[in-house]
Amino acid sequence: MITREQLPAVLDHPVHDSSGNKIGDARHVFLDDATGQPEWVSVKTGMFGTSESFIPIHDASIVEDHLEVPYAKDQVKDAPNVDVDAGGHLSEQEEHRLYEYYGIDWDAAWQQATSQAPMADTPQAPTADDAMTRSEEEMHVGVERREAGRARLRKYVVTEEQQYTVPVSHEEVRVEREPITDANVDAALSGPEISEDEHEVILHEETPVVETRVEPKERVRLSTDEVTEEETVTGEVRKERIEAEAEETGEGGGRPRR
Repeated sequence: MITREQLPAVLDHPVHDSSGNKIGDARHVFLDDATGQPEWVSVKTGMFGTSESFIPIHDASIVEDHLEVPYAKDQVKDAPNVDVDAGGHLSEQEEHRLYEYYGIDWDAAWQQATSQAPMADTPQAPTADDAMTRSEEEMHVGVERREAGRARLRKYVVTEEQQYTVPVSHEEVRVEREPITDANVDAALSGPEISEDEHEVILHEETPVVETRVEPKERVRLSTDEVTEEETVTGEVRKERIEAEAEETGEGGGRPRR
């Protein structure tokens, strides 16, 4: 059960369903007229929080930085629309509709609220504890994960010039002369005595040939490393202070004590 002291931890905080799904943010809390305890919470739902749905808060609980209710998100979003009067109250008819939608026994809830309500015109016995409770807000800091940026791999082609030195060879003509001897005289006298003739030799040379082939060089992928660093956050909290005051009387008065 959510108490009035826990309302600062409910208002404007996220509301999750029984499966941990966020329904919306708590906008208003409505108190029971009989007991004065929180009875309903309205949640901003729909696109950009334009709709407002009512959820029973009796069986809800505060978990870390959000309110958790024992109802599914779709059930809350489909709850009937109700009107709130100028004084910020739900009429008995509207409350009856909501109880019926969420499957809560209206008569049992009404009897429980009546039994918890103080009796009218009944003298209240003074309590032995006449102390005053001092409360203060505490700041609870959490973290939420959000997208901070994106990284991608992009492959593109560049052209660069490379130089290699390779040895090449070619043939050159060299004239060889040999004297007539007994060994070659027959070959020398095989033709006509005097005539014109030509003899041709084919010359060869090497030239560089360039060929390119695609060769895999490396594999590249993206990975992430989680780095933890400290950040300082600043917020405001309210604290109650209690001071004692005494009024002066005709007999000399009193002195305030703290």
